[in-house]
Amino acid sequence: MALYHFSEDPGIEVFEPRPVRVPSRRPPGREWLNGPLVWAIDDWRQPMYLFPRECPRILWWPLPTTTPADRARYWSAADLRMIAYVEEAWIERIRTAEVYRYELSPESFVDLDDAGMWVSRTAVEPVRRERLTDLPSALADRQVSLRTLADLTPLRDMWSTSLHVSGIRLRNAKGWL
Repeated sequence: MALYHFSEDPGIEVFEPRPVRVPSRRPPGREWLNGPLVWAIDDWRQPMYLFPRECPRILWWPLPTTTPADRARYWSAADLRMIAYVEEAWIERIRTAEVYRYELSPESFVDLDDAGMWVSRTAVEPVRRERLTDLPSALADRQVSLRTLADLTPLRDMWSTSLHVSGIRLRNAKGWL
């Protein structure tokens, strides 16, 4: 199994655990998730991070429990893995960005059983680093449809569907807060 961490920094030699920048409300007993951790994503969900770090984005995909009505309304292309929405203002930055995909050994990681996220409480040395450019093509190669909107607020109700929906860096989205 491969785990990855994405960064715009090409020179990370060791990932040191650090607390999240913006703590989230965590379920009882899981408050430690706001503490010092190294975060990683599994192979299947890595397209969620093929973006500049601060780019606000919403991605979704069907689950086995997705209703036929939601599948018909929000998921018309069977050959896709995910649909990703970004603000139009970010598309040029996405086209010109460079991100580095660091592969990490899964040995010290714990599966959060949440959208492919894994965490380690100890420092982790990367196994390898790969420079990624032309992120729209990288997304397309992974069967992700990249779509734009003037702002992401029309997608607020997606969390009430039966699809899996992930919002990343929405604090940076126009009109979100």
